Amino acid sequence: MIKTGLTLAPRLLRRQQQQTTAVVASSIGSGSVTVKNYATEAKFETKPFKLHNLTEGPPTKATVTRDEALQYYRQMQTIRRLETSAGNLYKEKLVRGFCHLYSGQEACAVGMKAAMRTQDNIISAYRVHGWTYLMGITPSGVLSELTGKSGGCARGKGGSMHMYAKNFYGGNGIVGAQVPLGAGVALACKYKNNGGVCLALYGDGASNQGQIFEAYNMAHLWKLPCIFVCENNGYGMGTSADRGSCNVNFYSRGDVLPGIWVDGMDVVAVKLATEFAINHVLNIGPVVMEVYTYRYSGHSMSDPGTSYRTREEVQEVRQTRDPITSFKDKIIDAGLVKAEELKTMDNEIKKEIDDATKQAKADSEIGLPELSTDVYSNNLEGEIRGCTPASWLKHGTLKRAVNL
Repeated sequence: MIKTGLTLAPRLLRRQQQQTTAVVASSIGSGSVTVKNYATEAKFETKPFKLHNLTEGPPTKATVTRDEALQYYRQMQTIRRLETSAGNLYKEKLVRGFCHLYSGQEACAVGMKAAMRTQDNIISAYRVHGWTYLMGITPSGVLSELTGKSGGCARGKGGSMHMYAKNFYGGNGIVGAQVPLGAGVALACKYKNNGGVCLALYGDGASNQGQIFEAYNMAHLWKLPCIFVCENNGYGMGTSADRGSCNVNFYSRGDVLPGIWVDGMDVVAVKLATEFAINHVLNIGPVVMEVYTYRYSGHSMSDPGTSYRTREEVQEVRQTRDPITSFKDKIIDAGLVKAEELKTMDNEIKKEIDDATKQAKADSEIGLPELSTDVYSNNLEGEIRGCTPASWLKHGTLKRAVNL
């Protein structure tokens, strides 16, 4: 097992705690003052990156501020709570169809999002509840979408697998199909000359799709600003990567495309790699990035996830590589935060997700007249094609998703 690569050099720790300390004072009713000392920033080191067709890779050292540490922790913990609620709603049969959880992979999304700029885009497969939240949708908007309610980000029409937000081109249900679409989004960025890039995410199970290699080829020929991200969580749908792929070094499978391997359980490492990749695709061309991670649940809620791996293996990862607890330990040890402060934050997040869950349960579904809206953004025909008889279903007035 690869353990998280986030480490802090002792001398750097002492120097940071001595030199960059912020004093936060708050008055209490009696007039006394409580003083808390925090390091305002700390330097972290990551595991070395593995490179393909690159002479130089991302830096292995980064300065993390106190505000950034709190933000990353809050985002990862919110995603974890969000997925726990989603799983419970599925078990209660309030989420229908498919439900693929992201628990264990939080550092991948949070690290990439930390490096993204306002003009950058992301498209992924169907394990995207956390990404939907990171791209601006509230927890209630995510959970209402999961339960098919009108307060969802797509008015309950998309469900678990098809959520969208600004610059987020959704979860896509067809295995690997989002990768050439991501190349298309990158082409649009180049065409509009807006300086944006597209992160096209796919799993190790989709990595053998022919359309992915076609997208690699086209992106290289046209020098598209596209980062092809393989979220390697070790298993496809019931099969380990070792059994399903002849080459499990996914970062090297772009042929002439450069590749980067990064520890996907280390939020800081993922941020560093993504920043490097963004700079590379804007100045040179597309790149493949493999984030090595792990999912705690099965492929979907219908998969117990224990027929092709042991419970002991899952438990070992939870104890030694968990992206949230390992990051929590590091930022506490660095003096960036206090344990009590994070405990308070945990309680706030729990309440937020509990309230969002109640709201999703109490929300209503859209009415039948709205089923024929949102087919096109600009309807050019009166009737919806493909219906028998032709006049049976007409286009309705566009309904904008409430949370966008």
